[in-house]
Amino acid sequence: MYRNLSLLLLPLFLSFNSPAQESQTCAATISELRKLLDDQMFPLKWDETSMDDGKPLAVSILEKNGALFVEFIKTREGLWAESFGVICKTDVALEIRFTGEQIHFGPAANWALRYALGSGGKFTLTKLGPQKLSIAASGWSGVFNQSAK
Repeated sequence: MYRNLSLLLLPLFLSFNSPAQESQTCAATISELRKLLDDQMFPLKWDETSMDDGKPLAVSILEKNGALFVEFIKTREGLWAESFGVICKTDVALEIRFTGEQIHFGPAANWALRYALGSGGKFTLTKLGPQKLSIAASGWSGVFNQSAK
């Protein structure tokens, strides 16, 4: 009897740890993003400062056809990756979430990036200060400053 009861209650207990149960707010446009962050001046352009190849990534958060669009351009190499998606606020960071159909890789993207994010994923954005941001994805991370451009 206890075994049957525990089997019936197991899904209930598992649902408490489910990410779907987390209260998260997401933005699908620039105005929603700024409202989500309660920051009308949140920078939408960032330049990498932690690269070791002398070719920083430039990250832009844009809106195309009424949807959020993120673009990563590798200096002197061109498009690294670009994607439509949503930006969600978690307890500690922001997450740019996208599906495999939403992300497009450019010629500057290496095979590891294509493999890690080709079927979808997320970029995690963590503020390190007023003008500094860490951006990370599966197997990659970088530190970025607010763009002066």
